[in-house]
Amino acid sequence: RWVKFEEKVEDGGERWSAPHVPALPLQSLFQLRTCLQKGTMLLDLDAPSFKEIIDKALSGQPEEAELQTELRERLAALLLRQPRHQPTKSPLRLLAELGLSPCQGRHGAWPWLLHPECPAAASLSFQLRNRFKKKVPPGAEAAHVAVGEVEFLEKPFTAFIRLRRGVALGSLAEVALPSRFLFILLGPRAEVKAYHEVGRAMATLLTDELFQRVARQAEHREDLIAGMEAFLDELTVLPPRKWDPSARIPPPSCLLSLHRRTAMHPPDQQSHGNGDTAAAGDRAGLGHLCSREELERTGRLFGGLLRDIRRKVPWYGSDFSDALHPQCLSAVLYIYLATVTNAITFGGMLGDATANMQGVLESFLGTAFAGSIFCLFSGQPLTILSSTGPVLVFERLLFSFSQDHSLDYLEFRLWIGLWVAFFGMVLVATEASHLVRYFTRFTEEGFCALISLIFIYDSLKKMLSLADAFPINWQYRLDNVTSYSCICNLRRLLNPILACLTTSAPSSTPLHPVYPSPPAAPAGLSRTQCLGRGGHLLGTSCQYVPDVTLVSFLLFGGTFLSCTALKRFRSSRYFPAGVRKLVSDFAVILAILSSCAIDATLGLETPKLLVPSELKPTNPARGWIVFPFRANPWWVCLVSAVPAILVTILIFMDQQITAVILNRREYKLQKGAGFHLDLLCVSLLMVVTSATGLPWYVSATVISLAHMESLRKESATSAPGEHPEFLGIREQRLTGLAVFVLTGVSVFMAPVLKVGSLAAGFGLFSKAG
Repeated sequence: RWVKFEEKVEDGGERWSAPHVPALPLQSLFQLRTCLQKGTMLLDLDAPSFKEIIDKALSGQPEEAELQTELRERLAALLLRQPRHQPTKSPLRLLAELGLSPCQGRHGAWPWLLHPECPAAASLSFQLRNRFKKKVPPGAEAAHVAVGEVEFLEKPFTAFIRLRRGVALGSLAEVALPSRFLFILLGPRAEVKAYHEVGRAMATLLTDELFQRVARQAEHREDLIAGMEAFLDELTVLPPRKWDPSARIPPPSCLLSLHRRTAMHPPDQQSHGNGDTAAAGDRAGLGHLCSREELERTGRLFGGLLRDIRRKVPWYGSDFSDALHPQCLSAVLYIYLATVTNAITFGGMLGDATANMQGVLESFLGTAFAGSIFCLFSGQPLTILSSTGPVLVFERLLFSFSQDHSLDYLEFRLWIGLWVAFFGMVLVATEASHLVRYFTRFTEEGFCALISLIFIYDSLKKMLSLADAFPINWQYRLDNVTSYSCICNLRRLLNPILACLTTSAPSSTPLHPVYPSPPAAPAGLSRTQCLGRGGHLLGTSCQYVPDVTLVSFLLFGGTFLSCTALKRFRSSRYFPAGVRKLVSDFAVILAILSSCAIDATLGLETPKLLVPSELKPTNPARGWIVFPFRANPWWVCLVSAVPAILVTILIFMDQQITAVILNRREYKLQKGAGFHLDLLCVSLLMVVTSATGLPWYVSATVISLAHMESLRKESATSAPGEHPEFLGIREQRLTGLAVFVLTGVSVFMAPVLKVGSLAAGFGLFSKAG
């Protein structure tokens, strides 16, 4: 049988083989061409039943090849016999085989014959046909190829039939599908193998998409022959004895598109008839790429913004209803963990760069606020806002400049943010976003690679820094364990007492003070208790810690590898398709939970997620509101326009390149983009984040792409050997909104999140990169 690729009944007739690319003898194609040239051909036959089709095919023979009445009757009786299909082995069949075995009898060697007196067989066959139908693409039609040897024929009988419209021919097909094409080749016993190979060649032709177009629109025999000639033009011949004919070629992971096939082999429209003319028209339609309507200038102030709003308003309701799918839950958990890890990482970097003027808490609150507002009102809600590497570099330089010139950092930053918002509004009003149409694919890929390398570099840098906090014990030797010890020494507590005794004694009466013996350290005093009482640790094993660094790297690599492996589980050979899809959708969650479970089981003090537990600024010297005129001179508000231009360019490039990448045609987005609306939201958010001392936010390329990938829609059915078809992205606002709300709530979930392994989070961070 063929759906996209050939499947054969394995030896023993118990199951179907794996799909493979059919390898045809060249001679079979030449014989098939001869059959089409000389045999019966009925195009656009109008017949409602299989019996009527056979009657018209037998009566439509050419005069020189017309069959006798008796032969026609015998052929009709043979062709009208009830077929028996070879089902895939399943538990249902295994359970029913005992009941069916008396009905099989000697006909077990003929798997295409079915006993009409066996209702159990018919019932089982129907159930199995429904099971196989899940693999048939929607809108498919059946084609039937009947070949074989017949004792009573002296010369071959050939017929090619195309029905005017698809007709359901009962149990002739393995699944309940309308039938469009039939090919019959019966002949004497002398050339049995040749008949079989000609039938395989016909079935291979009918599964070729270009030949299908020709066969559907052919008006004469010559059109069909021309379509076969076009097929032969693309044929690749393997020389004999240079390969194993019994070897089965697995289906390729990526098939050549129709557009590329027709571009490589342009058809001759005059010789290939109407079918190829239609194919050429389709090819022209595929090759034409209309310009993006979102990036066309209107010539009016805020014209692009108004057009973005008009485009997105009709979809606003569906942006929430389309999120009611289990896949969205998986996406929320995945992106939430990535966002939390990103907030912790960049928050810690901002704290180091700005003396905690901005820290982890500000990163959490800013991410939650800016991300939620952006998801509610932006033009592309699949975008995830975050602090980015370029913005972090600018913040570090700005803080250093403020310190060197005795300027208040947050106030200086407020004026820069206000100027950036103003410049952003000017760019929106003048429709400057249309300039992104000049971004080349090289620019996009280079920018994407840079951001990805930042993610991977940051995660590896943080992991390597663990070796400083938790040093590896290179000098530890198991054989010397008896010489290792560590005690708590409280002797330094006596020094003030001794000094007091020495200075208070009169000089005339020398005293010989009695030094009390130092108190022994209480038994079982822990390291924390010892240091809390002012003591210090003495001994050769006081600096010993378990190999936390090694375990952390194992958790880091395990999270990365398990997440990658589970994500690819969708295309594995194990478990039903529904289970594979579920595991693939929740791959990140399963990887994180398993790593955290292993970490908890080991019980080592590995670094955990650093989640703030109190709603107060990281630096006590600052408040939640930044006032514009307090510490800096008045001229700072004017001078701030100069660095604001640099930040505007940075944010415009970062935001718009990410938007271009997310709105590529290959993602098949249906609700359109909103370049001007997105830039407006980012500009207005700059005002709020600057006034509250929160980090600046812009589209995060890596996390946004991960968000898109987690919402991929694929066809529920795929032909055997074919990968599921990519249908597009589940476009909605709810997943991003839920991610940012959970990020804000995380401040109150500190006791739970602090159990999570930081190394596992960095593994997820690296996977996103």
